[in-house]
Amino acid sequence: MSGAEILSGGRPGAYALRMDGMDQSYVDLDDPTRLAYDYVRRIADLLDAAAPAGQPLRVVHVGGAALTLPRYVAATRPRSSQVVLEPDAAQTELVRRELPLPPRSGIRVRPVAGREGVAALRDASADVVVVDAFEGGRLPASLAVGGFWADVRRVVGPAGLAVVNLVDRAPFAHSRRVLAGLRGAFATLAAVAEPATWRGRRAGNLVVAATDGDGGAWAGSGVAEAWQAAVARAVAPHKVLDDRGVRDSLGGAAPFTDADAEPGPPP
Repeated sequence: MSGAEILSGGRPGAYALRMDGMDQSYVDLDDPTRLAYDYVRRIADLLDAAAPAGQPLRVVHVGGAALTLPRYVAATRPRSSQVVLEPDAAQTELVRRELPLPPRSGIRVRPVAGREGVAALRDASADVVVVDAFEGGRLPASLAVGGFWADVRRVVGPAGLAVVNLVDRAPFAHSRRVLAGLRGAFATLAAVAEPATWRGRRAGNLVVAATDGDGGAWAGSGVAEAWQAAVARAVAPHKVLDDRGVRDSLGGAAPFTDADAEPGPPP
């Protein structure tokens, strides 16, 4: 384990998980719906729109950290079935001990890396796959390749949704190649980031959603529309790109393969 530690979150019941010298997760045990990081809130916006309020979802999380999003889903959609793929068993043990999950949460943590864990899942066995995994603050190269995204598409089926958190800065050389892999597996993409990140003023989180766009809650441009409506209510400004905007602004790259895959940019 790479020096994970639990720190105070600045208020009773709130905690932060620090890994590799960086705060990776924030958890409020008293209110799991309180999400401190904007990019996590943007992912939650999609989860909120994925089905009618309160309806259970089948969610696979690639990357566990402090289990912030699984706790959110368990609180907002009771009886959801959630699988977390987190290879760092010692980190998971620390989180379970110091930040225990609520009873009957429906959250199962498997000590396996993301690519191997997704490959072992059945076809169409999840409604959503969320990829928010980092090693040393970087997206693992094994999760950047087009073959991994094809496997994610198999797991969510034609009506499902994939969400990935990337950290990059303009001109988004690494992210463009990741998106090319997603484009090879899914028909429709959308992306959201802060205006300063889009304009190249600083590195930041680039959250991307991918769907086949022809079924379920995400028919047509539903992903971008749902995100835009949520962003309009947000305190911090964010800009959403629909599928055409992603093509125009982040297209033109070749997908990573196993032969040339690279981890995400260093933090």
